[in-house]
Amino acid sequence: MKPFTGAGLSLKPQYYDTALECDARGLWFEIHPENYMIEGGPRLAWLEAIRSRHPISLHGVSLSLAADANPERRQLDRLRALADRIEPHLVSEHLAWSTWRGTYLPDLLPFARTQAALERIASNIAQTQDALKRRIAIENPTHYLRIDRHEWDEIDFLSELVKRTGCGLLLDVNNVFLSAHNLRFDAACYIDRVPADAIVEIHLAGHSTDGDPDSGLLIDTHDAPVAPDVWSLYRRLIDRTGPIPTLIERDDNIPAFDALLTERAQAQRVLDHEEVAA
Repeated sequence: MKPFTGAGLSLKPQYYDTALECDARGLWFEIHPENYMIEGGPRLAWLEAIRSRHPISLHGVSLSLAADANPERRQLDRLRALADRIEPHLVSEHLAWSTWRGTYLPDLLPFARTQAALERIASNIAQTQDALKRRIAIENPTHYLRIDRHEWDEIDFLSELVKRTGCGLLLDVNNVFLSAHNLRFDAACYIDRVPADAIVEIHLAGHSTDGDPDSGLLIDTHDAPVAPDVWSLYRRLIDRTGPIPTLIERDDNIPAFDALLTERAQAQRVLDHEEVAA
């Protein structure tokens, strides 16, 4: 059972004061926990103040669940300490890897969906959930190139991870749209096949074109408003699943808080079935 069905925003220091005072119905905020895994200080104090008024979701970028290694224990301990302190409505992480033999890479990197990868990632998810004493959700990745070594269809792979570990899915609709464009598959078909009962959160974000005009790639930049085609896919998903907590992600070119609230209100209207997304 989902704790609420409102639309949320990425929490940024630029608008802590405004976020604290905002009373929009159903509003919640999501953070990258890596920015708050500290023992004190003003940033954590602001987070606790906002948490006293609005639900918080933790969206990690550093557990490297698809790496050929166990999650780092110290990182899990720090994440659990923050989760115990904040009591988030959800903890989520990317289905990607970003570490290699002690080296941390500033990206969320792809992997081949092999049987070995399935076993390894399922184990890493289980270790994470055991350490945190709570369920997590995993996010579908954005794809930019074809990998020939896949043994699993992506939705079947995600579904099997849910079955084996009891984790949830964080469905990023923008990632689906970009991957479908970049790899030339049907985004609507993907949206229709995702197991609805596994989805615990949805992400919406903007994107940009690659700087190379010959590549034709779309890049997951989170630096622009949600595109009309992504809104259409979102409406299609909500028509099938019913309301699911939805985040407007914005990590660059951050506009005024009122502009983000306007975009967030559009998602809320879709969740309330009051308006068809443009």
